[in-house]
Order: sequence, then C-alpha cells, then structure tokens
Amino acid sequence: MSIYKRGGVYWYKFMWKGELVRQSTKQGNDKIARQMEAAHRTSLAKGEVGIRDKKPAMVLADFITTRFEPWARSTFEKSSPKTWLDFYRVGLRAILNYRPLSGLRLEEITSERVSEFTAYRQEQGLQVSTVNSSLRVLRRMLRLAVEWGELQSVPTIKRLPGERHRERVVTPAEESRYLSSANPLLTDVATVLIDSGMRPEECFRMRWEHVHWGTGRHGSVLVTHGKTAAARRALPMTPRVREMLQTRWELTNKPQEGWVWPSATASGHIEPCTLKKQHRKALKISKVRPFVLYSFRHTFLTRLGESGCDVWTLARIAGHSSIAISARYVHPSEDAVLSAMTRLDGHKSGHNRELATAGTAPEVLLSA
Repeated sequence: MSIYKRGGVYWYKFMWKGELVRQSTKQGNDKIARQMEAAHRTSLAKGEVGIRDKKPAMVLADFITTRFEPWARSTFEKSSPKTWLDFYRVGLRAILNYRPLSGLRLEEITSERVSEFTAYRQEQGLQVSTVNSSLRVLRRMLRLAVEWGELQSVPTIKRLPGERHRERVVTPAEESRYLSSANPLLTDVATVLIDSGMRPEECFRMRWEHVHWGTGRHGSVLVTHGKTAAARRALPMTPRVREMLQTRWELTNKPQEGWVWPSATASGHIEPCTLKKQHRKALKISKVRPFVLYSFRHTFLTRLGESGCDVWTLARIAGHSSIAISARYVHPSEDAVLSAMTRLDGHKSGHNRELATAGTAPEVLLSA
C-alpha cells in the first residue's frame, strides 16, 4: 500500500491495469487512509467500480488567474513589493501573453513546450536574465500546482546559460570618489548600503522605529521586510552609519516613527526612480565605471568574505536563506587554511596532554 501525506490529509496512489489511481482520503489518520486504499483496491478487484475519472487539469491561464496570481499577490505585495512587481507580475504577464503555452492544460506542458516559450522570449531580443526570470516563475508555478494536487509532476525546465550577475565590486578609491560626487541624500543611502550590505529596497523601507541606538556597540537597524524569513534580521551599525543616521534624526526633530527616507511617492518613501538621475550624475562627475546601487551590497559581502568571515555568519548578515548563496563570497586564503589547521593541531596537543596527565596521576598517588 502506498499512502503519503500532503498538507494535513493523506492520499493514496497505486497502479491498476496500467493506469494510475490517485485519490485523497480527506483524512488525517493514516490507519483510516490505509483502510480506504484497501477498500478501493478490493472494489476494483471485484469489478464493482471502474477506474475513477481523473479530475480534468486546469488550463494554465486559468490556473494563473484563479490560483497562482492571488497567492503571489497576497504573499509578496506587502511584504516584498519588488518581488511581486518586478518578478512575479512581470513573469506572469509574459507567460499569459504567449498563448501557445498559457492555452495548454497543466498536464500538456512539456519540456518541449517550455523550450518553445524560451525561444519566443529570446526572439524578442530580451536579455538572458530576463528570459530566465520568467522561467523561474513558470517553474515555481508548476511546483505549486503539484503541491496543490492539480498536477502530478513538473517537466524539466532548463534556464539559459550566460546570465550576467550584478557582481561589480566597487574599489575603496571608487567608493570615495563616488560619495564625494553624490548629493547628500544619495551619499547617505550609499553609505548605509556599503556599510550594511542591505538590499536597496530594504534600505529604502527603513523606519525610525526600527533604528535602535542603544543596542550593540554603535546601535542596530532592524530589517523587517524581505523575500524570506532570513531577510528579516538585525544589522549592527558602523560608526559612520551611526553618525550619519543620528545627524539625520536630530535634523528632523528626533522622530519616534516614520520613514527614514520620506519622499513624495505612492509608497511615501524613496524608490529606485528617486535616485536614478542622481546616481547617473554622480557616476559622471566621479568618472567611476558604471555600476548599479545593488553593487554596493555585493561589494560589502565580498569585503566581508575576504576579511575571513565564515559562511554561516555571512549568510545571517546578508539575509540569505541558503549558505550556498553566501559561499561564493567566502574564499579562504592559503594562510587562513594553515591557521585553521594550526589551531586544530593545538587542540589535539592539548587533548593529548590531558590524556598523559590523566595516565600518570595514579603513579603520582602511589609514590606519595
């Protein structure tokens, strides 16, 4: 018998005369679920019932509009607006606009169909990262369809190679020239980004009630919004971030709450568009090779990894949900490896001395 649990209820599935029988028991008790499976097998063997009709699979477009999009909107629209607007909403529109894919039933979606969608996106002249983004949305969607019982398995979805990552590292000299060329608002924001490793949208959403002056050595900032639970974290302030934020706080009459970076936008705080023109101007004046604001986060994490920070600590500071993401910033040098081995040898030596001391103790007592 093959039963398995999905959510809070048990399902069973088995093969009967070459056809898959799959049914929810709507029960949370495994013993009852096994009995129901046995009863179904028995009824089939006696010829009392035929193979139950399969639930017709939903059309992809209908699944998007009635199931997946409401889930994505309710999950990310408030907690992580950028994830909803720039990732899920854009990806869903791309999939819906390609009728040869969105018009298929879920069970009709194959790797070949996905490849056709990929080729269609490439023909539009889009960057590899943009095409891969829509493929990630499609893969997430189909995985949820399996989880929700609308699909049995997810076809293989291969992303395109050659995706460009935002891995520009700003040198200390470039940082100095850029900050001296930027206007006060951009200078303050850039200082927070390069000294904390925050994502730009996390910085833009900073609130005064989440700035704690008395914690740690120089205070800390609580990040309360993010794509995952790991993104919600407390970050210690560096001396220059502390000085900058405290000056800004005092100039605005020491508010107890509200946005740190208020602006006349729909959200009430600064957005990427707020700093876009200022960022381009600072790059032009400083004559620094172009980069995006997100590069400050990559720069911070790269410097942190080079300083000898272990991957677990780096993942916590960065707000990564997996250390696999953080591992690419940590590259132990030969000296670091030798130092670690030396410490291990010292530990072993100390342990051996303890054993030796323990072994001679009886002789000392006897001689006494």
